[in-house]
Amino acid sequence: MTRFFDYVLRTTDVAAARDFYSAVLGTTNVEIFQLHEQALARGARPHWLGFIDVPDVDLAASAFAARGAAPLGPKWVNPRGLEAAVMRDPGGAVVALGKPVPGSEFPHIGVTWHVANTPDVERAITNYRELFGWEFKQPVDLAGHGVFHPFAWQAGGAAVGALSDIAQRPGVHPHWLFHFQVAALDSALDAVRAGGGLVLGPFSLPSGVRIGVCDDAQGAAFALLESER
Repeated sequence: MTRFFDYVLRTTDVAAARDFYSAVLGTTNVEIFQLHEQALARGARPHWLGFIDVPDVDLAASAFAARGAAPLGPKWVNPRGLEAAVMRDPGGAVVALGKPVPGSEFPHIGVTWHVANTPDVERAITNYRELFGWEFKQPVDLAGHGVFHPFAWQAGGAAVGALSDIAQRPGVHPHWLFHFQVAALDSALDAVRAGGGLVLGPFSLPSGVRIGVCDDAQGAAFALLESER
């Protein structure tokens, strides 16, 4: 099953980010890395990077590139044996394709929902469905927040995220927005503000889920999610 299996923060102040997310998420079990100077020179901003599990990184990256994705550097292998290639998808969102060593374990930091903000939803649906086998379900119109296209990792599976059309939302840049589940949204949002971050919301969805969309103190976007008790 092809899915996101790891999430890392690439930022400009690792120590400050560790303190921030410890207060917001209640855990220090977060992978945080210094954003490389070359990436900063290309205009990269701090961001959360998700890794999609693929059986062959080279083949997957080539297939993605053939559809208009752009590699952001060569494939690399980390000390744990993880192979990965970071790419900008055809809509502009940054994502990593990775092949972990069998049996590898990654931090469980509570990402339960994945939203791709993209300017071309139909193209993104085609790409992620045909490349990774994701199943797209009926679109959902959330008044005031736009139309979302939910997806599951495999046919018949539960929805794990959605694509969001930003073509008419010039203030939103293409990116994957990862939603971290928290026990108490209001106190978590208070911690975001206290740590120098920004908060949009919270919003209540028809399902009873409450969400707050945030930027951390260095500008990396993420979201917090509280399910109905």
